[in-house]
This record gives sequence, C-alpha cells and structure tokens, in this order.
Amino acid sequence: MTTTSISENRGSELTPPPAGKLGPKVKQLGPGLLAAATGVGAGDLVATMIAGARFGTVLLWAAVLGTILKLALGEGVGRWHLASGTTLLDGWRRLGRWATTFFGGYIIIWGFVYGATAMSAVGLPLNALFGGLPVRYWAMIAGVVGLALVWAQRYHVFEKFMTVLVLLKFVSVVSIAVLVMPSLGDITSGLVPRLPDGSTVYVLGLVGGVGGTITMAAYGYWMFAKGWRGTGWLSMMRLDNAVGYVMTGIFVVAMLIVGSAMLLGQDLTASDSGLLVLGTALGEQYGEWARILFLAGFLAVTSSSLLGVWNGVSLLFADWTRTVRLPHGRHAESAAEAAERTEKEVVEVAVEKSRWFRGYLLWLTFPPMVLLFLDKPFGLTLVYGVLGSVFMPFLAITLMLLLNSKRIAKEGRSGWVSNGLLGAASALFLALLVTDLVTRF
Repeated sequence: MTTTSISENRGSELTPPPAGKLGPKVKQLGPGLLAAATGVGAGDLVATMIAGARFGTVLLWAAVLGTILKLALGEGVGRWHLASGTTLLDGWRRLGRWATTFFGGYIIIWGFVYGATAMSAVGLPLNALFGGLPVRYWAMIAGVVGLALVWAQRYHVFEKFMTVLVLLKFVSVVSIAVLVMPSLGDITSGLVPRLPDGSTVYVLGLVGGVGGTITMAAYGYWMFAKGWRGTGWLSMMRLDNAVGYVMTGIFVVAMLIVGSAMLLGQDLTASDSGLLVLGTALGEQYGEWARILFLAGFLAVTSSSLLGVWNGVSLLFADWTRTVRLPHGRHAESAAEAAERTEKEVVEVAVEKSRWFRGYLLWLTFPPMVLLFLDKPFGLTLVYGVLGSVFMPFLAITLMLLLNSKRIAKEGRSGWVSNGLLGAASALFLALLVTDLVTRF
C-alpha cells in the first residue's frame, strides 16, 4: 500500500461512535469481517471436511463451541486495543521479554510455512477452474498478485474488496449446504455434545480451527485503521466482532453439513487433492454448475485468507520491530505513557509503507515458493494447523493476563464471563497442542 492503513483515518479518531440506532452501526461494520474472513482458510475447510466425512453431523456442536471461544478471543483482542490505547504487541512487551521473543521467532517461522500454504490453497481451485498450469505456478501467481494488491491499496479499498469475497464464500457454501441438506433431526442431534470413538482429535481440530490463529491479533490494527479509539467504541467493537464470528460459525457448520452429506464414509486424510474431491462429488451428483459454485466459494475462502494475512500479519511484524526496540518489563513506563507513545509510533512506524511491512510481505511471498515444489498442498495445510495450535494457547493465556491487569482501563477489564471463556479457550488450546504433538511426533 502506498499509504498507511493505520494513519489513513487519523483525522477521524475523535469522531464519536455511532449511538443508539442499529443502522449507523451496521455501516461501521468491517474489521470483524476481515478478521473472521482471514482466519478461515484451507486448513479449516480441510479439517471440517474430514470431520464431516468421518462422523457426519455428529460433531456440529464442536463447530458451535469453537465459534463461541473464538468470539471471546476476538472480543478480548479488540477490548485490549480500545481500553488500553496500545496494541497487543505493546501488551506482550509489558509482560516481559519472553513474550516478544516467542512472538518474533514464531511469526518468522509461521510466515514461511503459511506463505506456501496460502498460495497452494489458492492455486488448487484456480487449477481446477481454469487448468493450463500446474498448481504450483497458479500458487506463485496468486502470491505475487496478493503482494501487489496489498502493497498498493488503501484500507477502505481493501475492506470493501474483502467484504465482497466474504459474501461470495458465505453465499456459495451456505447455498450448497441447503442443496444437500440432511434431515433437520440429524442437524439437531449434532448439536448435542458427544464423543464417538476416535473423535477427540477431530473435535479439538474443529474447536481450535474456527476462524483464525495469529491473524486474530491483527484485529486491533484494522480497528485503528477504521478510526476506532477509546472505550466508547467497545459496544461497536462487540457488535462487529459478533457479526464476523457468527457468519464464520454458520459457514463452518454449512461446510460440515456438505462434507457429511457428500463424503460420509470416505477416507480423505491421505488425499493431496483435498477439497477438490468434494467439488468432483458435487459435480457428479448435481451437475457442473454445483462444482463451479463450490470452487468459486473455495477460491473466495483461500483468496480472502491470503490477502488478509498479507496485510494484517505484515502489520503485526512491523509493529513487533517497533516494540522490540523499546524497554521491556512491567515498570518500563506507565499505561498512560504507553498509550501516548503508541498513538504516535503505531502511526509513524508500524505502517504499511515501512520497510518492515514490505519486507515481511516479500518474506511471505517469495521464499515459501521453494516449498511449492514439494507438490504437497494438502500436507502443507496440516503442518500449518500444527503451528496454529502452538500460537492459540499463547494468545488466550496472555489475553487473560493483560485484561485482568492495571495496564488497562477499569471499564475494559474482564468480568467472570470473559475470564471463563478465555480460561476454557486456554485449557482447550493447550490440550490441542499436546494432542497435535503426540499424534504427529
């Protein structure tokens, strides 16, 4: 981007939040949709499809639970930014050097793996729709196009483009779910928590995979880009976050229904064609139009995830380079001093035209192309899933620490509901991490 999405709305930062009526608030929606859209990628679709093919609709409850927990995490991220006046990176810095050191190492490794994962995920539907080139070359084209779009656009253009992709993927997958809809009794039964034999790993994957990992931390930057500042925006943020994750929950439930209706009993865990199996099955049963509709939705899912990461995680990296140059420790500065400094520095340093932002964009795009020659796009999504399970406990636990501290305005601190949900998320994601490591290694 030629201008910064952080500073773009700086003149509107004192604008009061829309009050009362729902209409003005609906017009402000956007950052939550971006965060939720970015968080649902090929890995989530793969996990959902495999769970549906293996257990039918029995695990619908896990997708609903995942939506609730991710909604709580997203609300916590947004609340920290609005009530503290600083970014999440500033919060981690104040927890100690261990937090920023962990995040710095993680974001570099994650970016290398995810870059290949995201590009492969976009390359798969492009190859299925248009042919002509192997998946790896479609993937490279997708990465370079994403780089150019994020490098060149302003935040508002980016938000509108992403909103179109969100609507496309939502409408396409929900339409197909309606087309293949099982009986209402099967759906209702799936909302009752049960653990069939061998389902524990799939349940953890469904709960942990709904709507994002590291990308959740980018939510605050998009709120700042929108001009949201201060605790007066808390109710708007909660509405925005809820709309994004409710749409995500409906989408994941719809995907589980489609997978269970079309692929029940099939073993997909060894298939490198992944979600394309589902497109083929839809085409055989309902006609070519159903296959194309699904692939268009698949392309919208993977493209929105790629673009959201290229933008949001690059902002996170740029902000990390800012915070590591500051003093660490609980008493490095007061909360008020941190808020005042962040107000200036996030605008001036963690910006999209900075060399750090652009450097990370290049890191996401070009070095990971080496992995594309492994020709294992499905396997890359699984490796990415393991990396996601490492970050989520870190996010949940650090949010609990920050949102119950004096580093945040009193009206922004967690109550018993938030603490209960964040505590449940912390325990669940720790269990998912241990399960992933034991299962894979």
